[in-house]
Amino acid sequence: MPAHVLFVLALGFALLTSSCLVSAKVVHHTFYVKNVTVQKLCQERTITAVNGKSPGPLIRVHEGDNLKVHAVNRSPYNITIHWHGVFQRLSPWADGPEYTTQCPIQPGDGYVYNFNITGQEGTLWWHAHVQSLRATVHGALIIYPKKGRSAFPFPTPYKEYPIILGEWWNANVFDVENQALATGGAPNISNAFLMNGRPGHLYPCSSNDTYKLSVTHGKRYLLRIINAALNTQLFFKIANHNFTVVAVDASYTEPYDTDVVLVAPGQTTDVLLTANQSVGSSYYMAARAYISNTGVAYDNTTTTGILQYKGSSHSTSSSSSSTPVMPTLPAYNDTDTATKFNTNLTGLVNGTHWKQVPLKVDVNMLMTVGLGLISCGPNATCAGPLGQVFAGSISNFSFQFPTKLSMLQAHFNNVSGIYNANFPDQPAVSFNYTNTNDSLNKSLVFTTKSTTVKEVKYNTTLQIVFQDTALLGTENHPMHLHGFNFHVLAQGFGNYDPSTDPTKFNLVNPQIRNTIGVPVGGWAAIRFRANNPGVWLMHCHLDEHLMPGLATALVVDNGGTPSSTLPPPPSDLPKC
Repeated sequence: MPAHVLFVLALGFALLTSSCLVSAKVVHHTFYVKNVTVQKLCQERTITAVNGKSPGPLIRVHEGDNLKVHAVNRSPYNITIHWHGVFQRLSPWADGPEYTTQCPIQPGDGYVYNFNITGQEGTLWWHAHVQSLRATVHGALIIYPKKGRSAFPFPTPYKEYPIILGEWWNANVFDVENQALATGGAPNISNAFLMNGRPGHLYPCSSNDTYKLSVTHGKRYLLRIINAALNTQLFFKIANHNFTVVAVDASYTEPYDTDVVLVAPGQTTDVLLTANQSVGSSYYMAARAYISNTGVAYDNTTTTGILQYKGSSHSTSSSSSSTPVMPTLPAYNDTDTATKFNTNLTGLVNGTHWKQVPLKVDVNMLMTVGLGLISCGPNATCAGPLGQVFAGSISNFSFQFPTKLSMLQAHFNNVSGIYNANFPDQPAVSFNYTNTNDSLNKSLVFTTKSTTVKEVKYNTTLQIVFQDTALLGTENHPMHLHGFNFHVLAQGFGNYDPSTDPTKFNLVNPQIRNTIGVPVGGWAAIRFRANNPGVWLMHCHLDEHLMPGLATALVVDNGGTPSSTLPPPPSDLPKC
């Protein structure tokens, strides 16, 4: 059936469906993206932000709502907005990554992101998807249960608060990234971490730039924790308090009790907190780095906020001299704590939007994820290892974004030459992936740039094993897939063994995520059904790895029915 006929049928199907969504509404926002001047860490800096603030607007919607965000670019940079974790069913034109689903919004232009919130609820977020601008262009997106349905599958909290963890440079982040790209080296490390935009007491000139959260003794609170940092996984603790994890990446979990949370860039974690400590005291909320590759420079600072009980000195006086209690945070390289947290989470079977693990696999893939080098060129020396150019790659393909047209436009209009669909199911060269003796092995470490993607038929069930490599040091890579959630079947250390490791798979109640931290020197196995037509970026959510190429894309064909056929692009889609 011709695509235009399918789209007309899809439109009729959508109109019929919309008549049943009597409780749904249209939620409007306008994002003015522009430069603002702020004071931070004793310095005056110009940053790019939405509506003059970073973090930007908190968006609250219900499942079933239609969200329309008019993004107006008043900054000097190209911009796009990605709605991290939103499925974008039949609205991939609104997903946001530059040159994947759209060309960027150029300075002075605008674009309306128009999409429905379907089949999901919980804590997600939005951020810029152009180079490193998401360092300051980001905010929370909270999806509440569909109106008329009971609220949560856990005890109702008294109040809820987003906790957005970020990263700060005493420099223009665009310049930091461009310098790395120009020299071929790694970008400079950050100068601070932030909690809801504030660094906290431990940094210079920041005694009045500390996030404070007032609670009432005996009440239960829901904290929606988001890691918006560019390059750092973060441990988060509150002194003398415990958490119960109830959701990750907007998917409910079996309740999991812990005193520490690990969140990778891109991930969200919802926890219940009971205010059960002394009213006469206050307590630091603190976050600092988890660094799995300790052979590199990293930001070893700690951001803090203050949890203050109503009736305590801190809740009545901002100048109180009493010192909050500080939590004991894990060591920077505490992989045991990171592994314990990541592997103890399980999905809430029969919870809202729970999906069973598909048992029949159509495509099995092993993707090596890691760092390597590309040639600096003849008679030249670059800032990367061996005097070459630092690169990221998946199965030795270092991703090069197109610039003439987005991949989604090329796919929809059958335009050739923008990308190739030759991504292999297995790496071309098999080796001892996690053998540290192969670090800087010149026969393995070099890669090349290309725009190589994987194309699959609609409704294909994929199993992907992400395998870390040691060519430039092993590291935990938070891998994010646009357009889908996936089941995390298992995680392990060393090289994945296809004959024995599948016996470790959890096919009953695995956690469901959109971003998974691949263990340092190890592997993670995921499974999902490709039932969302479009072009979907898959990448490491460490910006310092995405920038030099640790990415690819999944192209999912139309399914041949009205509800599985891409609509044409909106009339205001930005042009390259």
